Amino acid sequence: MILSENADNVATIAAAGAIPSLVQLLKATSAAEVQLSAAGALHNLAQNADNQVMIAAAGSIPPLVQLLGTISPSGVQRNAAATLMILSADADNQVTIAAAGAIPPLVLLLRPGSDDLLKEVATRALETLGHSNTKNRAAVAVAGASAGVDVLEKMERLQERLQLGI
Repeated sequence: MILSENADNVATIAAAGAIPSLVQLLKATSAAEVQLSAAGALHNLAQNADNQVMIAAAGSIPPLVQLLGTISPSGVQRNAAATLMILSADADNQVTIAAAGAIPPLVLLLRPGSDDLLKEVATRALETLGHSNTKNRAAVAVAGASAGVDVLEKMERLQERLQLGI
């Protein structure tokens, strides 16, 4: 079992100082498998609200945004998007994530050819970024229009599916 998947371990791992080391593993100099695991561990640790602030403060947002790019394998993109989605539950993080340029690459992940799970995670990340943040929501609409993707429609369909339990 991965230690960061156990809720009891999450606070202990963060208190032990693992977050900055995990952030360093997100860098472009790391192998894709290492980036995949580091982003996944940060996603698990971010389930704790206190850790969300620590993860952002450790400088995780710029490298997570970089991992959304087309050079990254889809699994790395998915874990990066999922981590950004969780981090964007914090209003300050929403602003930081948008300022780091996350919205355009998240929108590009919705284009045809991306796997369905990646599209769903990217849609959820965009929805969370736009939640209670009209500036981000407008940026999502603009980025979607320039990429030829109706992001707001995708977000509404996802919300309907979630309400129906599908």
